[in-house]
Amino acid sequence: MHRIVLFLLCGFTSIASVSAQIAGPETRVVLTDTTSDPAETDLIDIAKRILRKENKAESPPRKVNFSIVPAIGYTLSTGFVGLASANAAFHLSEEESTANLSSVSASFNYSQYGQLTIPVQTNIWTKGNRYNIVTDWRYFKYPQDTYGLGGNSVEENASKLIYSHIRLHQLVLKKISGSFYAGVGYMLDKRWKIKEEGFNADVAAYGLPHKSMSSGLLLSALFDNRKNSINPEGGFYGNIRYRINQKFLGSDSNWESLVMEFRKYINFPAGSKNTLALWNLNWLTLSGKPPYLDLPSTAWDVTNNTGRGYIQGRFRSPQMLYVESEYRFALTQNGLLGGVVFANAQSFSNWPSKRFSTIAPGAGVGLRLKVNKASRTNVGIDYGFGAKGSRGVFVNLGEIF
Repeated sequence: MHRIVLFLLCGFTSIASVSAQIAGPETRVVLTDTTSDPAETDLIDIAKRILRKENKAESPPRKVNFSIVPAIGYTLSTGFVGLASANAAFHLSEEESTANLSSVSASFNYSQYGQLTIPVQTNIWTKGNRYNIVTDWRYFKYPQDTYGLGGNSVEENASKLIYSHIRLHQLVLKKISGSFYAGVGYMLDKRWKIKEEGFNADVAAYGLPHKSMSSGLLLSALFDNRKNSINPEGGFYGNIRYRINQKFLGSDSNWESLVMEFRKYINFPAGSKNTLALWNLNWLTLSGKPPYLDLPSTAWDVTNNTGRGYIQGRFRSPQMLYVESEYRFALTQNGLLGGVVFANAQSFSNWPSKRFSTIAPGAGVGLRLKVNKASRTNVGIDYGFGAKGSRGVFVNLGEIF
């Protein structure tokens, strides 16, 4: 499936010291040093030069920093897309040098083909970083192709699924010791007006009711010693999420899933501005039968970033294994431009068996444009390709992982 994505940042006002998509506990933002390198250049510096704006006096630091980013885009599967994103970043602790940065973000996205998504997401750190409160609320009206189950599915068997979806995910993590946190949450995924245009044998065999409800508890353990999760130069991130859906909580059926995610960042060569980043994500159904649209699927992880080189939803199955590596390097001395090379591999179990027999590889290259040097926020434009002619351009604000 050929996928083309082109985003144009139309403008920004009141740029925050951090801009990031907050989508779960892995988006922990820790900026212990927001002092930017005067030798570096970002888009804010360029905008000031164009506008010939000179600060005669230093403005007092803001307690809350806002950013607003409107954009337009185009993909073969959505047509033209218009979106507007807003973000607020702030500290709840007076000692900002040690306090984690809290964020609230929301956006509105509407496509030419009537696809609508509205996420409202927060990542709040209480005083002393004792608690982390993570909210992920989203509304989707999201027609999308599906290709069947397992790693052997083919594009020729695609059928379109149309549905509305409300996601209400809430998590509270408590600091246990150092960089280790543990907590409990609640996860609700409700879909309605589900219908299939066309016919896919796997969808018919697995079952696709006109509505579905998944409701359950979430147990989570998190270790994260990265200083900056928007664009880490070093550190380790590990997160285990155990979801328990139960009928007595309103779920259509009892089922359990486990997500184990690990990321490692290595400064290589040592002392340079280059980073080798490694990512492993295993998304497993432990018991029961999740609704078709709750099954592990390409780019339906919590940050929607797995599987560059393939269209979202290209593979789906009860069991998913994923690995990716990326090398990030500077292209200019002032840090404005950077580049990446990446490779990934995803494997989905055959259905109805649980055997893994195929691997879908992906690889590509990308360009990075620095938006904010204080937070190290980049706009990423990647060209990725996969097996059997799959290819496309992928755009992201912030690094993929």
